[in-house]
Amino acid sequence: MRFVVGVMGPAKAAKKDLDNARILGEFIARRGWVVLTGGRNVGVMDAACEGAKRVGGSLTIGVLPTAKDKVSRHVDVPIITEMGSGRNNINVLTSHVVVACGLSGSGTVSEVALAVKAGKPVILVEASPADVAFFRKLDTRLVQAAASPEEAIELIMKLMDGRQRRVRRTERDLDRYIPV
Repeated sequence: MRFVVGVMGPAKAAKKDLDNARILGEFIARRGWVVLTGGRNVGVMDAACEGAKRVGGSLTIGVLPTAKDKVSRHVDVPIITEMGSGRNNINVLTSHVVVACGLSGSGTVSEVALAVKAGKPVILVEASPADVAFFRKLDTRLVQAAASPEEAIELIMKLMDGRQRRVRRTERDLDRYIPV
C-alpha cells in the first residue's frame, strides 16, 4: 500500500500557503508518496497537485464535493462524491497523515478536527501560535507544527519511522506465538 499524504487548505489561500502547498507537493512526489487533496482547480488543492506534477511524479488524487466542481488539471484520479463538505471525512480517512497549509477556511479547519478525531497525525505548516494551541488542545500528541514544508516532510519521515518500528515489533511479537 502506498503512503498517502493529505494536503489540505483553503480554496482562497494566501500566497504563502499556495507556495508551501506547491513545495509540499514536490517533496511528496520525490518520495513516491501519493498526494491527496480536495481536487478542485483552486487554492491549496491545485497548488499541491501542481507541485507533485512539476517534478514528474506521484499519483495525485482529488476528492471533490460535487460533480459541478472543476477538477484540477494536475489531478490523476478525481473522485466525485456528491457529498459536499461530507467529503472531508473521505479526505482525512484516506490519508495516513494530514498536512494543513492555511487555516483560513472552515473546510480546512473541519478536516484538521476530523483528522484528530480519527487519530490521524496532523502537521500545521506556518500556522499561527493561536491556531497551533487550539488544535493541540484537542490532542497534543497528534498535532504538530512545522515552520516550513521541509520541516513538515521531516516530521512525516519521523512518523513513518515510528510506524515501521511498531509494525516490526508487532511482527516479532507474533512470531513468538504463531508457529511457522
